[in-house]
Amino acid sequence: MGANVRPHDQFDGVYWLSLEDGSRRLATRNLSAGIAVYGEVLVKDGDVEYRTWDAFRSKLAAAILRNLESLPISAGKSVLYLGAASGTTASHVSDILQESGRIFCVEFAQRSMRELIDGLCQHRDNVYPILADARLPEKYRSLVNPVDVIYCDIAQPEQAKILADNADLFLKPGGSGLITIKSRSIDVTMNPSDVFKKEIEILRKRKFTIRQTVRLEPYEKDHALVHVAQE
Repeated sequence: MGANVRPHDQFDGVYWLSLEDGSRRLATRNLSAGIAVYGEVLVKDGDVEYRTWDAFRSKLAAAILRNLESLPISAGKSVLYLGAASGTTASHVSDILQESGRIFCVEFAQRSMRELIDGLCQHRDNVYPILADARLPEKYRSLVNPVDVIYCDIAQPEQAKILADNADLFLKPGGSGLITIKSRSIDVTMNPSDVFKKEIEILRKRKFTIRQTVRLEPYEKDHALVHVAQE
C-alpha cells in the first residue's frame, strides 16, 4: 500500500500517513521491517517502512489524536512501561526510541508476556521483558536501569500510587510520567471526572507536577491520560 508520509508537527518519531483510500493515520517507523505486531498496516515509502498506529488499540495514540501537547518519549531515551500486555503500544514506543533507546516492559499475566516475547522481543533489541507485578517494584529493582519516562497502563485500583512507587526507584531526576487512568478499574460508583481528580491529587502529593490531562473519548470510554513531571 502506498502513502504520502510526513513527520508529525510536534513529536519526533511520529508520522502522518495519507493513504490511497483518502484516510489519514498516525504511524511510526518500523524498527523490525516486514513484521506487524498486532495486524496493523505496513506502508513503504522508498526504503523506509511505517506501521499505522491504531488509536482504538493504543491509548497513547488516542491521546495524541486528542491533542496531547508534549510527548516525553523520543529517540535514545529509556522508558519503563508498566502493564505492557502483549505489546501493542509498547511496539510503537520501541519504534520511537529507535535502536539507541530502551523500553523495560513489566507485565504480570504470563499469557500476555508470552505474546510480548514472541511478537515483539524476538524481533527488537531495545525491548526488555520483565514478568512481575508493578505493585512490587522492589522485586525487579535489579533488572531496570534509571529511566527518563515511566508509562503506566494498568487496571489496578491504586494506579497513581503504583506510578509514584516505581518513580521513587527508577525515574531519573526531572523525569516524566504518562499514566492512563482507568476510572472503572478504580471505582465504578464514582463519576469518572471525580476519579481522575482523586488520582491526580495523589500524584501531586507525591511531588509530581501535572502537565496535562487528556480525556480519551471516543477512543476509550471513561479513560484519561495524564502527563506528569517530577518537581
